[in-house]
Amino acid sequence: MASELPRTLKVLWGVAERPARGPQPTLSLDRIVAAAIEIADRDGLAALSMARLAERLGCAPMSLYRHVANKDELLVFMQNAAPGEPPELPAGWRDGLATWARALRGVLYAHPWMLQATAGRPPLEPGQIAWFDRGLAAFRDTPLSHPERGDLMLAALYLARGEAHINAVLLSGVPDVTADYGELLARFVTAERFPALAEAVAAGAFRGDRPDNSFEIGLARLLDGIELLITAKGG
Repeated sequence: MASELPRTLKVLWGVAERPARGPQPTLSLDRIVAAAIEIADRDGLAALSMARLAERLGCAPMSLYRHVANKDELLVFMQNAAPGEPPELPAGWRDGLATWARALRGVLYAHPWMLQATAGRPPLEPGQIAWFDRGLAAFRDTPLSHPERGDLMLAALYLARGEAHINAVLLSGVPDVTADYGELLARFVTAERFPALAEAVAAGAFRGDRPDNSFEIGLARLLDGIELLITAKGG
């Protein structure tokens, strides 16, 4: 038997009624979610609490519980709303998938807390499903099978998430060492212990003044590989 859907997903998919409005006519689920996203964007997920959210909205904490049962429920609503509408894709699978991946990377940079909130499970909210559907549409006119399309979409998703995770400072108080990474590596990496890495460091591969184009390089190579697969299938 399939597991029972949480109430939040039932609400988002329209198979359950939204929580009743509180006594304050200006307080709504949409307004609560928008304020929660603002706090998480600015100060991180750890800074978001029901008490702080109530203070931000100018209401009593108990008023929030007329709309959301707890913080876990609130996070589901936030994950649904934060990505916004997926981008319109240009013609052609290559430009379409590249546009999608860059847009997703932009979402994760704007809302880095999503990397924490969505860890450990596939997307189930309609707002996130809409993004996955839009990305799959890029492959509509290709000879790729549907399982292949799904696997390649996940590869693009992992690329965007991985790059955003490495470069975003997710927790307050964690120093950003990106600019000095090459210098730090040079202090500890030796040719005897890490020969390949030492050679790359000596060649300046991790200098802080180099442009950060690792995402674009990885995306281009992914697209090249997909193109070879499509060509092999007669596309």
